[in-house]
Amino acid sequence: MTRLLCLALLVLCLPTLADAADHTGVPKIRDANQVTIGNTRIRLAGSDAPGLDQMCLNASGERWNCGVAANDALVARAGDKSWTCQSQRTDRFGRIVAKCQADGEDIAQWLVKSGWALSYVRFSHIYDPEEKAAREAQVGLWTGAFVAPWEWRVRNKKAGTLGAIKPKPEMLPILFASASGATAPSPACRIKGNVNRAGVCIYHTPESRWYAKIKMRVSKGTRWFCSKEEAEAAGCRETRR
Repeated sequence: MTRLLCLALLVLCLPTLADAADHTGVPKIRDANQVTIGNTRIRLAGSDAPGLDQMCLNASGERWNCGVAANDALVARAGDKSWTCQSQRTDRFGRIVAKCQADGEDIAQWLVKSGWALSYVRFSHIYDPEEKAAREAQVGLWTGAFVAPWEWRVRNKKAGTLGAIKPKPEMLPILFASASGATAPSPACRIKGNVNRAGVCIYHTPESRWYAKIKMRVSKGTRWFCSKEEAEAAGCRETRR
């Protein structure tokens, strides 16, 4: 009886032990928030960076695809290095939330300190000092004007702007728009999102029936997504046709 009880407890603990496992390898960087190592999707813990389609203003007050800039900075810093990611939990999108290091450097800490990400205070305050240093040094996103990534994803128009410059009123819409040009902002971001007549956000993959007919215009509320998970996190559902 005692042996059976021990075996049952061991089985129950297996998922927890798996979640705590390390994931090691050269990552495929999807954006400054998430990577893939092997078949495992990993979300960096403690930081939040703009997605590839988030728009900001640069130091001159001009439209700037800051999400791509953050992604490119991470690729340049550690894209060809081997990472070790220590799992903390699994999020609602099935991604492993993990602390990742490359050559002994904390990746999320570097992103926040360099101004390419914010301390994700909803979940942790571990990188608050790095964010304060980046803000004071006016580096990365802090050189211009931007909206916190978590506010941008839900288009919270009441959210204040951050950064070194105060945007002119006519420039504010850019900060809540996505990089919805005629072409995708990146080959990895080809999912189209649009709002139907009922006000519901629908997303379409390149294989969807209506994909080619959807014209991408910021004024119409369309936007590009980099994954189904990102589209669903923004409140969209997949087209039924």
